[in-house]
Amino acid sequence: MKENKPEKRPLYAQIYEIVRQIPPGKVASYGQIARIVGGCTPRMVGYAMSAIRSGSDIPWQRVINSQGKVSVHGHGIGTALQRQLLEEEGVEFDASGRVDWDEVGWLELED
Repeated sequence: MKENKPEKRPLYAQIYEIVRQIPPGKVASYGQIARIVGGCTPRMVGYAMSAIRSGSDIPWQRVINSQGKVSVHGHGIGTALQRQLLEEEGVEFDASGRVDWDEVGWLELED
């Protein structure tokens, strides 16, 4: 007799489901998303974010590194776009390019 096991969804789909929950004006770290999903690393979350196609409804810009900065990607073009999109949502960066986790962090930061 076969055992009925719940079908596991693909990892990227699980990551995207969590990222879609981050509201405008808030950010989360790659590590936070990895811990919520479980069974993956912050780097895997980064790979998932970089695999998102243009025009997607996934708010990829709301995932930043644990230092509170936008990670460099896309030869700098993607980095500038990510910061611009976050600023349009009301996210502010200090002179060193960091956000205030207490102000814009989606969940408590444990990185």
